Amino acid sequence: MAAILRPEWSKPGVILFAAEVPANEEAFSYALAQAVDSRASLILFHAWEAPSIPGALSAGGDGGVGADLVASLGYIEPGSVQRAEARALAPLARRARAAGVSCRVVVRQGNAADEILEAARETGAGRIVVGTHAPGHIGKLLIGSVAESVLRRAHVPVLIVGPEVTGHPPQGFGPRMVLCAVSHVATGAPVVAFAAEIADRLHARLILQHVIRAQECKDVLANRCVGEIEALMLDMVPMRLRQKVHPQPVVTPGEPAQKLIDQSRALNADLIVMGAYGASAFSAISRHGVVYRVMAEAQCPVLALSPAVLETGGARVVELTETYLAGVI
Repeated sequence: MAAILRPEWSKPGVILFAAEVPANEEAFSYALAQAVDSRASLILFHAWEAPSIPGALSAGGDGGVGADLVASLGYIEPGSVQRAEARALAPLARRARAAGVSCRVVVRQGNAADEILEAARETGAGRIVVGTHAPGHIGKLLIGSVAESVLRRAHVPVLIVGPEVTGHPPQGFGPRMVLCAVSHVATGAPVVAFAAEIADRLHARLILQHVIRAQECKDVLANRCVGEIEALMLDMVPMRLRQKVHPQPVVTPGEPAQKLIDQSRALNADLIVMGAYGASAFSAISRHGVVYRVMAEAQCPVLALSPAVLETGGARVVELTETYLAGVI
């Protein structure tokens, strides 16, 4: 069955940037570059939660304290926090408008992940951009975090700008190399088709990588040879795009996360596209899973498709013995 992809996934009309205060500069740069490239409007969205105890007010925060709690203690009037946070994001909005991008700032109180997803739905966003400052794979990147919750539940692609991503995107966010992780040759069609659409839009080469765990090589290759697996991967690329993106399949044995990270660095990849198969399970995005490691250690952004997006695209999202993006070790 052919993958079903919505046009706004590869060329979003609205991009929602889940902004911190102060904002993640690298993540904002990518959000702005994509808005320019897609001629999309940009929503600078920030959500803050009231601290659970008064002591949180003196914890050296950046102004993102709960208005209800602060007002109840007589410090500021309700609404002052929203205005302060909006003012903090105003310079980013001016930069976006100077680049010719329609931009507005939205600040709300509530659970950050819930509010981000609701705002994306309300605004019709075709992509969510999230940044993280976690210190690599030894830090808390996605476990129980806003990014983890958004990735599990989003109905649109999510771009994660991890802690190892530094500097600014290529001019016009035009990557020269897109690396697509093909986690399973039977269910990877939506991910590959989406990666091909992205590569075509950005005039990039497309590398399709499938990693077979060393302990599974004998059983997997007993049923089909490497050439057959490569042919199956190429068949996932829509026919109309094959001559445009020149897909190159790569099948290697090894530990999936490390192989993908190593390949992205060797190729100097500008973008990794991957599916978060099984991301509803804890292991999928915990520090023990492949999704976690790739996002934590990749030196380029990761454009991920959530289980909801994959199901919309025609994938059967279940735990599979060959599925390495679901964190099966």
